[in-house]
Amino acid sequence: MQIFKMLFILYTIGSVSLQAQEKAQSLKLDLEIKAVEFVNLLSNEKFAEAVKYFDRTMKKALPADKLEDAWNSLTRQLGDFRTQKALKSEEVKEYIVYYVTCEFEKASIDIKVVFNKKGEIAGLFFLPAQGVKYTIPDYVNKEKFVEYEISFGVEEWKLHGTLTLPKGKGPFPLVVLIHGSGPNDRDETIGPNKPFRDIAWGLASRGIAVLRYDKRSRVHSEKMREIENKITVNEEVIQDVIEAVKFVKARKEIDSSKIFLLGHSLGAMLLPRIARLSPDIAGLILMAAAARPLEDLVFEQTRYIYSLDGDISKEEKRKLEELKKQVNMVKSPDLSPSTPRESLPLGIPASYWLDLRGYDPVSVARTLDKPILILHGSRDYQVTIEDFLRWKEALGTSEKVTLKLYPHLNHLFMKGEGKSVPAEYLRKGHVEEEVIQDIADWIYRVCKQEK
Repeated sequence: MQIFKMLFILYTIGSVSLQAQEKAQSLKLDLEIKAVEFVNLLSNEKFAEAVKYFDRTMKKALPADKLEDAWNSLTRQLGDFRTQKALKSEEVKEYIVYYVTCEFEKASIDIKVVFNKKGEIAGLFFLPAQGVKYTIPDYVNKEKFVEYEISFGVEEWKLHGTLTLPKGKGPFPLVVLIHGSGPNDRDETIGPNKPFRDIAWGLASRGIAVLRYDKRSRVHSEKMREIENKITVNEEVIQDVIEAVKFVKARKEIDSSKIFLLGHSLGAMLLPRIARLSPDIAGLILMAAAARPLEDLVFEQTRYIYSLDGDISKEEKRKLEELKKQVNMVKSPDLSPSTPRESLPLGIPASYWLDLRGYDPVSVARTLDKPILILHGSRDYQVTIEDFLRWKEALGTSEKVTLKLYPHLNHLFMKGEGKSVPAEYLRKGHVEEEVIQDIADWIYRVCKQEK
């Protein structure tokens, strides 16, 4: 009997301890979201909303007008705010401190946000950035490959990139990496993370060459603005993929019959369309590929982010209603090239939405006689498991299609727990080794079958 009592006591202590850990983890997650949201308010100059995060002492010491003065003084020195780059935390006595590394026009700084036990901001400091440096994943062996700076494309839209080649005798199979939306660099850098570098170095360590490049919207941003009311995914993505394929085909180190395309997010969604324009591509790798219209994903992502704190405010409801009207306009037969950008999601021009109208990546993929690898993280809130299930339902029985869902991985194919939140993209991580290995194994399997 005494033994059972002891077991019960140990179980109870363990349960209480686990509950305490879960509560502490939940609190840290909430504060992490608050830290990022607070800096967002500063960068958007919403100072009256920002001071609502302060405790009583901070509200007296730094009311909205003084907070505005402090921010304006900062931007006069550093130039315009650009982006949040990284996030790290520490516990100091009864406080939880977050350092949000932010990039401005002239320099980067750490915004130090100090929270008390109540989840209120009890301190705010602007410090020189310590930075979070990229570290090489354990699955990479830099002794096994070399890299070359390259350029390709038509003169008007010339792009620069990196060709990563395994050491040894070629020719090698090669993967072209295709970015998600936004003006991405060749590493698809987001915060301290470089998922495309992880993939390139991981595959090259396994004998597969990789081409990655800076996106047109990053390199030629001014020229893109000149045609911003006429832009489609052809200008943003597709034309440069075609040029990249032409470039690698001409390289003697590359086996031109074993060129694969790997798309992430928007790049993955467009791969079936791109494949129609590149019929001799050996295979497609879709990472976090949407199976639903882009405008629906924009609305779903926004609603998800607003709901993370457990309450959608009146202002957030108003914004969702406005966004829903914009989504409906995208779907409306009244949408035309002259529809104002302000009436459409994210201010993206009508030309872009019209170009995507009627495009169903799943239906197009079903018509392709090519090997396809579809990968998805179950914690992805940007392209959700609903999209993966649509791919699986439509293509799951095809001998040429391989699908895999990874528990615990987010949109960047990096590991985490609980609900995925935007702030976690600012935490240092790497694409999981399992993903790299699965891609390499699949490529070699396809190459072997094609012999």
